[in-house]
Amino acid sequence: MKDEMKAKRAPRWPSLILPSLGVGRDTEVHVPLKKIPYSELEPLIRAHLSVEEEESATGLIRRLRSAKKRGHLTANELEAVCYWKSPRAIQYVRSNSPTSVRAATRKALTARSERRRLEALVQLQGVSIPMASAILTLLDPKRYGVIDIRVWQLLHEVGTVTTNPRGVGFNFKNWCQFLVILRHFAKKLGVSARDVERTLFSVHKEYQAGRLYQYGG
Repeated sequence: MKDEMKAKRAPRWPSLILPSLGVGRDTEVHVPLKKIPYSELEPLIRAHLSVEEEESATGLIRRLRSAKKRGHLTANELEAVCYWKSPRAIQYVRSNSPTSVRAATRKALTARSERRRLEALVQLQGVSIPMASAILTLLDPKRYGVIDIRVWQLLHEVGTVTTNPRGVGFNFKNWCQFLVILRHFAKKLGVSARDVERTLFSVHKEYQAGRLYQYGG
């Protein structure tokens, strides 16, 4: 089977969703952004490039080195990733048995395609595609970044993405193309995929003019 990541053309990014996990009553919305003085992605990344990892992520990356060596995550390690990425999902993540966590993450780490890798992880309770991306990022930040509503809305604002400004309809194709974009700029700039993703995330926060979430009463 050909790995979907072998696409040669630079993709146009379709839409992304940070799925609701049924925790609380907050929902993701399109966040107004201040005017961004860039019409293309590369100049924006070059101007704001961040190569310094946040302390919390650094600790988890170190912690998961042993998971990578043994070939699977433990339930406690999965919970640690959840707290870092989206604490709202913790009750769902905790419902997975240690055996199911071990089996799913082992399958993901031995998968030979990005599709099978992702499919293995999202079989776990509480593991959405964004959560799966966080797992993969902490295991291998050189090749992965966290797919997030912030980076997607920024990409739409710049014009890299032309559909679904709120980021809905997230699927494997979106994830695959997201990785192609990250890896393209990582290779071009001599940094990691995580560096590129983190840069996009921080730029969105800098130019954010509204709230990322709406909260129910």
